[in-house]
Amino acid sequence: MLPYHDSRLTRIILIVFFVALAGYAYYEIRGLLSGPVIEVENRVMEVSEQFITIEGKAGRIATLSMNGKTIPVTEDGAFAEGYVLAEGYNRIVLEARDRYGNATEREIEIIYTPSTGSTPSNASGQASSPQATTTQ
Repeated sequence: MLPYHDSRLTRIILIVFFVALAGYAYYEIRGLLSGPVIEVENRVMEVSEQFITIEGKAGRIATLSMNGKTIPVTEDGAFAEGYVLAEGYNRIVLEARDRYGNATEREIEIIYTPSTGSTPSNASGQASSPQATTTQ
């Protein structure tokens, strides 16, 4: 096989080298194989505030959109986007695409029930933070 030595040790070293090379190739290509990922904490919730912030983390993405509108993502994949709820059932769709065209979606279902004494915003025009409870 080799011009100088045909030893078992040489074969073992070559096998280990090619297995390591294949492992490294798989490590580099796994993003292409598995596609983008969206992590959102609560996927179904009931709230009593009209303005909420959708927060989460996305991995291996080129773009992220919420109900068709592109939203900004930090370098480590974190995102936070405000959303004004309509009374009753609300469905928010997060869609991520990677640079290879792969896409994934996550749906968030929110039931907004206004409390009897609440207002949608305070005197300065800033929205209040939501009080969310997870329903399963």
